[in-house]
Formats: sequence, C-alpha cells, structure tokens
Amino acid sequence: MNNNKNYLHYENPLIHRYASKEMSYLFSPQFKFSMWRKLWIYLAEAEKELGLKISQEQIDEMKAHVDDIDFEEAEKNEKILRHDVMAHVHTFAKAAPKAAPIIHLGATSAYVGDNTDLIQMREALILTRGKILGVLHHLKHFALQYLRLPTLSYTHFQAAQPTTLGKRACLWMQELLFDLEELDFVLKTLPFRGIKGTTGTQASFLQLFEGEHKKVEELNEKVTKKAGFEKDLTITGQTYTRKIDSRISKVLSSIAESASKFSFDLRLLAHKKEVEEPFESKQIGSSAMAYKRNPMRAERIGSLARFVMALENSTAYTASTQWFERTLDDSANKRLSIPQAFLAIDAILGIYANVSKGMVVYEKVIAKNLEAELPFMVTENVLMQCVKKGGNRQELHEEIRLLSMKASERVKKEGKDNHLIKLMAESPLINLSEEEIKDLMKPEKYVGRSVEIAKKFIEEEVNPLLKDFVPVEENDLKV
Repeated sequence: MNNNKNYLHYENPLIHRYASKEMSYLFSPQFKFSMWRKLWIYLAEAEKELGLKISQEQIDEMKAHVDDIDFEEAEKNEKILRHDVMAHVHTFAKAAPKAAPIIHLGATSAYVGDNTDLIQMREALILTRGKILGVLHHLKHFALQYLRLPTLSYTHFQAAQPTTLGKRACLWMQELLFDLEELDFVLKTLPFRGIKGTTGTQASFLQLFEGEHKKVEELNEKVTKKAGFEKDLTITGQTYTRKIDSRISKVLSSIAESASKFSFDLRLLAHKKEVEEPFESKQIGSSAMAYKRNPMRAERIGSLARFVMALENSTAYTASTQWFERTLDDSANKRLSIPQAFLAIDAILGIYANVSKGMVVYEKVIAKNLEAELPFMVTENVLMQCVKKGGNRQELHEEIRLLSMKASERVKKEGKDNHLIKLMAESPLINLSEEEIKDLMKPEKYVGRSVEIAKKFIEEEVNPLLKDFVPVEENDLKV
C-alpha cells in the first residue's frame, strides 16, 4: 500500500486539476482568515477614529500579524470552542496580545464571515469578468479570420441556408455578452454587509457609543469604505440576505449555459470534420482506437457546465429556506456551493479560452459539405431565373420538387452524389443550361448579409468591451 498521505484522501479536482491558482487562492483558508484579520483591523481603526479607547500600538500589532496565521492553533481552538470565529479570535489574540482586549469589539460572527464572503465573491467576479473578456478576445479574432468563409447553417441539425463561419462565432460571443451584462450589474450593485450587530439592529455598537446613533452610522460608513465598497445593506438580519448568493449563482449558471452551448456546437462540428479543438502532437484520443481525436476539452466544458448549473438550485433552496433573521443551515451549503461554482466557472473559461484560441478549421471539408447541399438550395434562384425567361411558376415549382425528391432518394438510398443540377439542366421545362445553373451555385451568393451583420456586431458591441483589454497568456491545461 502506498503510504504517501497525499494519495490516501479525496482531493477536489476543481482545485488540483481544473481551476486557476488565482481563483483557488480567493477561496483558500489563507485568503479567508487573513481577510478576517483585516476586517478586525478596519473595525478597530474606525472605532479608534470615533473616540473609543484603542491605541495605535494595538492596531499596529494587529497589522503585523495579518498573514502569519497559526492554522494548527486555530484548529486546536475550534475543537475546544466548537466555534470557528472565536477560534480565530483567540489565535489572533495570541499573536497580538496587546490587541487582544479589542479584537472583534462589538461584532458578531457574521461581521467577519459574511463580509469576507462578499469580498471573496467580488474578487472572484472581477477575475471571472477578465476571463470572459479573454474568451471574447479569441472568438473575435476567429470571427474576423473566417468572416467571409461560407458554411452550412444547421437548424434541427439539418442542413439549412448558408451562413459564414465568422458569423457563427458571433453567435457564441453574443451569449457571453449577455452574461457579461448580468455580471457587471451584479458586480456594480454588490453591497457590503457592514457592521450590523447580532440581528441587524446595531444594538451592541449603539451601546459602545453610549446611544450616539450618528457615531454608529459613521462607524458603518468608515468600515464599508475601508473594505473597498461604495455602499452597504441598510437592512440585514444577522446575515446579508442569501438572495445575493442566489443572484451570483444565477450569473455563474448563465455563463455555464453559454459555454455549454459552444461546447455542443464544437462537438457537432468535429463530428462533421469541419472544425476541431486543438490537438497536441503527442495527445492520445483513445486508449483503444489510435486514430481517434475526441473533443475532450469541449466535453469537459459541457461536464463542468452541468455541475455549475446544478449548483444554482442549491443557492436557490438556501435563500428560500432561511428563517427570520437567520438559520445556520446555510453555512455548510455555502462553503460548498459558492466556491465550487466559481472554481468550476474558472476552469470552464480557462478551457474555453484555450479552445477558442486554437480551433482548427478544415476549409475544404466545409466547402465539400456545402457543395453537397447547395444544389437543393439553389432551386429557388433557378425557379426565379426560369420565370424571368417566360416559364410558368407553378409548373416549374412542381418540376423542381419532383427532381429534388429524385436526387434526394439517390443520395439517401444509393449513397451517390447529388445530381440535381444535371437533372434540372436536362429537364425540358427548365430553360437554363448546366453552366447557367452552376453559375448560381457560388456559395457567397447565399450567405445574405452574414458578413455585414458580423462586422456590425463586432464593431458596435464587442470592440467597445475589449477596448482596454490586455490579453494574458493562459496557463497550460491538463486535458
């Protein structure tokens, strides 16, 4: 048996396999408990500024020990006290003994717990926003590169009127723009909990300041600004409303939906051998079938996206089942659902950026697939040209319908090429030569305003968002 302790317990793959170090750090114990200490410092500074007997020496001592957390001491304290916040109060007090009397003065556990959660989510949303912009950056360049390349559209996954590959990429970008719009709104309106006391009444702080309501309000404003927030919640119970978690989870779920849509499209295109995700020279697609190039990254996007979308239910249930000013059945759920949703989204966007940056396009296969279906699509133009030459519209329509069915039967039942052009050229009712019909077969004649629409979308909606964006090199991915 392998006695290496790292292999004897479960490790979260979101941390060890998928998510970035930056996102993992935001939900690490180090970030969380260092932020608790910063919040205790913000509170002490603000209380000192408003006249409470707190010395600068006490504050300086606290500042000197923001990051050097004795986690073993905290764990030992929590086993005894059965209270995580008080365990860290005692641990901080041991590191800063002169400040011990004023650490956590007037506060409740939610002061550090909830405010840290909000800070974590704010920073995670900012990181997520940057990663969405990174994906948009790659998709934009892909769209511009293939702006004019005709390709089959698919409705119901059946061949439909042609579009361009560049315009299709704009469809992927459009969904991310909606997500970015929602994310920006949530980020802009995300409030701080502030200092609210045990049930949101600020009673303990009112007592500290001997009934001076104005000083309590000033304390709240000072701490809110020190934490980098423009506003705080006017009304809370013991905690901030868990609707905030639910709202953020919905944004993350929406991003997952968009990424999943892209991943399905790419997998279908890979099946058609038109577009594939990047594939390294030494990469193995299948342990048994050596020839395979499975769309593993797109599949991973879809798999992780399903996980994020499922987590949305968790935060919704939590928000809907809180009792009055609070109940603790939110705690264990929050520890799991919010960090893991962010970690999974981070992983999804990392893979999405990697794939969109290196998509492989097979233009000749695209042209071949288009050519196979184009004869059916030119029939309306053939009909119009024949009518212009004096033909009867109704007779021509019936003739073309019968010939199309004959050609379709040959393709489906006999596995042969589409010979509709030849059939139409030989028909006595269709007064066009084979050359004239083939002249109508140029794919660019059937993409409508795809190029113009895609250019307008990129110029008016994508470019403004990317104006100040500076792309960074993505980390290597484990695929």
